[in-house]
Amino acid sequence: MLEIYTKPPTTLNQQLQLLKDRGLLVDDDELVHFHLRTTNYYRLSAYWYPFRKIEQDSVISDDFEEGTNFRDVIGLYEFDRRLRLQIMDAIERLEVYVRAIFAEIISHKYGVFGHTEAANFHPNFNHGPWLAELNQAIRRANDAFVIHYKNKYYGFPTLPIWMVTEVMSFGNLSRGYKGLKHVDKSIISDKFELHHRQLASWLHTLTYIRNVCSHHGRLWNRNLAIRSQQPMRESSWNFPTPLNNERIFYVLLILRYLLRNVHVSDEWKFQVDDLLQPIAQTKRWRIAMGMPEDWMNHPIWK
Repeated sequence: MLEIYTKPPTTLNQQLQLLKDRGLLVDDDELVHFHLRTTNYYRLSAYWYPFRKIEQDSVISDDFEEGTNFRDVIGLYEFDRRLRLQIMDAIERLEVYVRAIFAEIISHKYGVFGHTEAANFHPNFNHGPWLAELNQAIRRANDAFVIHYKNKYYGFPTLPIWMVTEVMSFGNLSRGYKGLKHVDKSIISDKFELHHRQLASWLHTLTYIRNVCSHHGRLWNRNLAIRSQQPMRESSWNFPTPLNNERIFYVLLILRYLLRNVHVSDEWKFQVDDLLQPIAQTKRWRIAMGMPEDWMNHPIWK
């Protein structure tokens, strides 16, 4: 039976005392006040949850594991924040690259406004709603090039495809790619040495991950709601043991693989190495992220 929510709001001092009463070690009250004020108690609770005691009946207690310090919680929070930034950096590079190829294929094969014709896409693609979403994004855009086109040419909100790709969302790009004819999808997927179904699956997953990052959601130990299709013919992905595609390390492998084929230097990988190494020293954090023990030597990552 549903209940009426009756919990009252609490002050920063009350929140601090509650954490202390539950066994959290605090060596600087002002530091806790700062983070509760600027980050929010409820948001931080997702990062102290892994530090809570597990009772004999597997029930998660409200009390903290012995020795847990508030600085441990903030360390986990900061790690997750930096992880999101690294992932957004990688997705941006990939998104811009795929946009460019998508625009090139449409424009040279079907014309400047080729994206507006359903016949230029796969027969099973629901082209109408996709195009409507694109036009909505164009109407909302206030970029100088959009305003210039609107004031000079007929047909707005229809724009040339190379302009369209500058305002479309990653989700719209992902759906547009999946909706292309197989031969056109393969032109793009071949650049990544992937089957077009594999790339479509990965773009769908990365759209979901990008949305989590954009809303500053917890990512490091998230059980992914949209899981990527696993490469069936690539044994290296599951070497030396099968990987969990419901965890974020699998997404990092996808990004590593795709960026390598965009001919980006290894700088991004080295930055992520530096970020992961401290947390990977703790076994349960590795498990939470889906990382094998010897993750740095995984064939796809190294």
